[in-house]
Amino acid sequence: MSKISRLLLVLLLVSTAVLGCRKEKSAEEAFRFVVYPGARYLPHLTELTKQAHKIIKPSEEPPPTAIYDTDASVDDVANFYVKSYGYPAIAPEETSNLSSARRPAYRRSGDLQTDTKAIESLLPKLNLQTDVSKAVGKYNAVEIAPKPSRPRVTVQRPYFDAITSQVVDRTLILMSR
Repeated sequence: MSKISRLLLVLLLVSTAVLGCRKEKSAEEAFRFVVYPGARYLPHLTELTKQAHKIIKPSEEPPPTAIYDTDASVDDVANFYVKSYGYPAIAPEETSNLSSARRPAYRRSGDLQTDTKAIESLLPKLNLQTDVSKAVGKYNAVEIAPKPSRPRVTVQRPYFDAITSQVVDRTLILMSR
């Protein structure tokens, strides 16, 4: 191989490496929340979630978080995010019977009372006087795994608003890195 050919090969390899690094950096910088059309931002719940993170992990900065809600169904909202992330259909559960691997999007359900009881000791630290007895009912949710430039998304309906001590019959969209 001649000196010129080697030089061109080295330049090609170096330029490919530089372009590859530049793309990785731009993907990290491109991290963003994609908001379901028509959803309304809930600043009070977003800030409350960030405050709770600071109490639970005081040495860590809270991750980027945004909470919205909408009148749309859990399925409509979850399908919007699954499609925008390029994931296959929503699985009926976290893992299949044949594998222990987590699915990128799966359904789950829960009990509002049980979940609220689990955070009851945290509420006074957040200066909340929540009536946890009002957290009554079951909910349906979909968990959607994050991508490098997109947050983890949890879609749930109904949800319990710890600030107002009310069960809200709307679909909650929690996005967090």
